[in-house]
Amino acid sequence: MSEAPREQETDEELEDLLGFLRDARGFDFTGYKRSSLGRRIRKRMADVGIDEYADYRDQLETNADEFSALFNTILINVTSIFRDADAWTYLQREVLPELIAGLDPAEEIRVWSAGCSSGEEAYSLAIMFAEALGLAEALTRVKIYGTDVDEEALRDARAGLYPARSLESLAPELRDKYFEQNGSQYSFRSDLRRRVIFGRHDITRDAPISRLDLLVCRNALMYFNVEAQTQIVDRFHFALRETGFLFLGKAEMLLNDADRFDVVSMRQRIFRRRRGSAVTAQYQPPAPKMRTGFGGEMLTMARNRQLRDLILDAAPGAALAVDAEGVVVLINNHARVQFGLTTNDIGRPFQDLEISYRPVELRSLIDQATHERRTLRVNGAERRVGEDLQYFDILVQPLVGGGGLPSVTHISFTDVTVTTQLKSEVKRVREDLETAYEELQSTNEELETTNEELQSSIEELETTNEELQSTNEELETTNEELQSGNEELETMNEEMRIRSEELDETRAFLEGVLTSIAAAVVVLDKDLNVKSWNRGAAELWGLRQDEVLDEPFFRLDFGLPTQQLFAVVEECVKTRKRGNPVEIDAVNRLGRGIGCTVQCSPFDGHRGGGVVLLMEEGGSGDTV
Repeated sequence: MSEAPREQETDEELEDLLGFLRDARGFDFTGYKRSSLGRRIRKRMADVGIDEYADYRDQLETNADEFSALFNTILINVTSIFRDADAWTYLQREVLPELIAGLDPAEEIRVWSAGCSSGEEAYSLAIMFAEALGLAEALTRVKIYGTDVDEEALRDARAGLYPARSLESLAPELRDKYFEQNGSQYSFRSDLRRRVIFGRHDITRDAPISRLDLLVCRNALMYFNVEAQTQIVDRFHFALRETGFLFLGKAEMLLNDADRFDVVSMRQRIFRRRRGSAVTAQYQPPAPKMRTGFGGEMLTMARNRQLRDLILDAAPGAALAVDAEGVVVLINNHARVQFGLTTNDIGRPFQDLEISYRPVELRSLIDQATHERRTLRVNGAERRVGEDLQYFDILVQPLVGGGGLPSVTHISFTDVTVTTQLKSEVKRVREDLETAYEELQSTNEELETTNEELQSSIEELETTNEELQSTNEELETTNEELQSGNEELETMNEEMRIRSEELDETRAFLEGVLTSIAAAVVVLDKDLNVKSWNRGAAELWGLRQDEVLDEPFFRLDFGLPTQQLFAVVEECVKTRKRGNPVEIDAVNRLGRGIGCTVQCSPFDGHRGGGVVLLMEEGGSGDTV
């Protein structure tokens, strides 16, 4: 067989395999570049020792686990927190302020991370907006959608758990602020995690998330051929609001879309949808078709829809239907009343409605039911309305069309609030009897699942109870320590009170003595600063105690020529002996000349020693 026919045969076998993957599991890889796609499939075939596409298809049909291994080989998940730091820095410093300034302060900020892999990109966006807006405002305004076709990667993204090496590029202060250590791993903080919604989405087939302010799709377009890239960019253009920003990867550019996108930074691959640019991709439900009835009478789809709506409204519970493109095609009366929907929501993308992710993440369930072609049931889904809690059993049922493929998904809600509440009370009593260690371990694991799937408020109560028990034990220990410390403090306080009373008595005694002495008494410390200046000194020299206290004695300006005493004082300080009386001519406070007798004595009672000066008018020569 010649080489060319063999290559043609191989290409046909590859296309047959891709068609089988699309029909069997709903993964449509027909838009991917054949060179890279064929290389990855061949790699997986080599890993299991198979050479022919037909043989590998037999392997897929007989081994369901092989699908996961193949998809993991095809869908290369390469990502990290703030990957390509320069691009993220430019986005944060140059683009984010303009994006925020262009919105009303109370307006919601909608962001989509398309091809988010294991979630690092979506969490990077959450950190970036929290830093720009402040955490409190980010928790109320920012909503981030993270989507991917790889369910295994999405499970990792929903868990939000990463090893320390994955966060090495993140500054330590940001890591400590937005991640909590959980054993050997770090988990993204729970309050901000609630603003990130993960779900399965195929950017080549599914309707895009709309009314976006920022769309991030980095290094995903390069895996698709030109036709698929064009369709994806059309969807992105439709999804963005006017002047919304598009952030692509280093290997991607929009060279042929200058009429729809302005270049913000070609180096960092950041673009902005042009104001007034025409929308080329519209996502509306299929137009109704007409059919011919018996006798040639024409019945319109409008009539059929009216009858269908009447039947649906007569159903006992809330119900709605979503077509294969993810567009809402039916909403019955109970659903409109129960969930606040209107007839205007028919024709909108299901992912834009709150019911798509609350009370449970329905989009991934719809994808799973469609791909596995079986009905899925969710029991006891919790929904909070004001102060009240409601519980629903949800049935997700794919309906097969004429071509043998699921064409619409029917979703019904059965209100089981009363039954669920009774079961919840019984379960709470039973679980409260478990051991403390089992409660903590079980609660930590169940809370991680609860934060992702919005389930089981009971587990939160168990965690709170265990934490309170632990805190109570710590408080009891602390209380004993405080009681012991308090007794010691009371003893010390009593001793200090007694000493304070003694000091007060001593101080009062000394002040009384100094006051009763008619002569002028001045006490100097070792630096010859005034430490005491009695009433006799104030009356003799005319200076109050508050004017001279802690001032250098030999710099004071009063009627006594102090420089004549310097040698006497210095000798007294040096020898620590009482000096002889010194007669000095001075001027008293009245301006009258007097003869003053000064006696200098050592004083050892103030931090290393000082002197006491006794000054008397008339030269009496009395000593201290």
